[in-house]
Amino acid sequence: QVQLVESGGGLVQPGGSLRLSCAASGFPFSWYAINWYRQAPGKERELVATISSAGGDTNYADSVKGRFTISRDNAKKTVYLQMNSLIPEDTAVYYCNVRRGPFAEDFWGQGTQVTVSS
Repeated sequence: QVQLVESGGGLVQPGGSLRLSCAASGFPFSWYAINWYRQAPGKERELVATISSAGGDTNYADSVKGRFTISRDNAKKTVYLQMNSLIPEDTAVYYCNVRRGPFAEDFWGQGTQVTVSS
């Protein structure tokens, strides 16, 4: 079955950096685009970044452009989210996502908490 396991979250001061990882299994990883979403308390889940199956195309939410970088290692079946210049508004639970199957079903990891605070 599809499994997505996020790691790398934590508490960081404003201006700091974190790198999140998403380890995938249970599906042909290199065939699929992968997304990072986040959800802050009291807010809807929002798309942060997307990377194409081969890694050549990436897209970012306006709020993170220039600060976050998504990448992937298909040999390791892992996607990364490098987050720099973090601000308190980046505080959220970050989720890895893949959409696959004939009905475009969404699969999610358990999430990893990122807290930006002094």
